[in-house]
Amino acid sequence: MAIRRRPRLVSQINVVPYIDVMLVLLVIFMVTAPMITPGIVNLPSVGNVNNPPAEPIEVQIAANGSISVIDHDISGHARPVSRKELAEVIRTKQQDKPQQAVIITADKEIKYDLVLKTMDLLIQSRVENVGLLALPKS
Repeated sequence: MAIRRRPRLVSQINVVPYIDVMLVLLVIFMVTAPMITPGIVNLPSVGNVNNPPAEPIEVQIAANGSISVIDHDISGHARPVSRKELAEVIRTKQQDKPQQAVIITADKEIKYDLVLKTMDLLIQSRVENVGLLALPKS
């Protein structure tokens, strides 16, 4: 009498059909994606729009102690001013744009006292948003 053996059960998943389905879906998405037009959004209009922040006014103090003002909104070129004119020029500019910052840039060879006196002159003249600019170490 011959003994019949049962076929052994295979406990593996055949993934080939899944790969075929994924490749077909990939091809379908690749073909249809360029045909989809993006939606157009109609934005509402409002009465009060925030203006972009203004470029800061730059006060340069050269190595010889001379002061010049650079207004990036107008020309971007340095305009020499005296200490008496400095506060008036900046106050006039800040009347139009009250949130415009003032940055003091000074040559590293000048005395720190001159930078502080310039900053104090601006603060006493009620100029707001005064700061110092320095280069980061490289």
